[in-house]
Amino acid sequence: MKCDECPRNCNVGRKVVSGYCGMGDKIKISKVMLHHYEEPIISGDEKDIGSGAIFFAGCNLKCVYCQNYPISHEMKGMNISVKRLAKIFRCLEKRGAYNINLVTPTHFADKIIEALKIYRPNIPIVWNSSGYEKRETIEKLSDYVDIYLVDLKYMDNELAKKYSKAPNYVENATASILQMKKNQPKDIIENGLMKKGVIVRHLVLPNCTMDSIKCLDFIHDNLGKDSIVSIMSQYEPRYGVDDYPEINRKITPLEYKRVVSHAIKLGMSNAYTQDLSSANSIYTPKF
Repeated sequence: MKCDECPRNCNVGRKVVSGYCGMGDKIKISKVMLHHYEEPIISGDEKDIGSGAIFFAGCNLKCVYCQNYPISHEMKGMNISVKRLAKIFRCLEKRGAYNINLVTPTHFADKIIEALKIYRPNIPIVWNSSGYEKRETIEKLSDYVDIYLVDLKYMDNELAKKYSKAPNYVENATASILQMKKNQPKDIIENGLMKKGVIVRHLVLPNCTMDSIKCLDFIHDNLGKDSIVSIMSQYEPRYGVDDYPEINRKITPLEYKRVVSHAIKLGMSNAYTQDLSSANSIYTPKF
């Protein structure tokens, strides 16, 4: 069977040849943990049990600034079976995880569905993705995913091409996000934790605030001013940014303020913001 799970449309048999994501036919995971550094409605505070995160190796984007570079680009991890993934779901649930948080899952969508058919936990399933997905992939997740925690990285395909090697990012991410909202039209939060809904994340990049503003405009105009957004200041220049001097620094307070001020202007009252001190590697898991 030839792979067309994501917008890359590699059309290769992953039993024989790796896709653009770097992955073959086997599920490959890099870390399983109780994670405390997602949005509070996903992982609670630092003293809480946390989100049951499963970090998948490989990625269909090639972001030069990726915080998870060792697993996305270098593909560190171990191969597991679909049955083993289902057991991991059960184990995290028994440990008291607030949810099952599938991190960078897109290129394993079909196998994740298989695992959820074997064992569906009685806690929310979180699809934690880059947004670079096919609408059809999101549509088939409708019966399996409770929460979409999704990036909207760009509204400019030139930026997407330059920094993530994805010249068709915008049309795919926006269509996928609209499908996510169709899958889960209502945000349901109980006792401070999300049970169903959509959270759209946007990472502010240096010298890219105009594009950040366009991302907020899309969210506001298409999902509504009451949609939950997470405006992130945690960008750090890592790994592959030496060849991109314009983003080879952290963002400035003025850049972040400009983006947050636009969210306020739009009346987006359900927006998470971060201190600039969030741009710190201590918040990134060790792989």
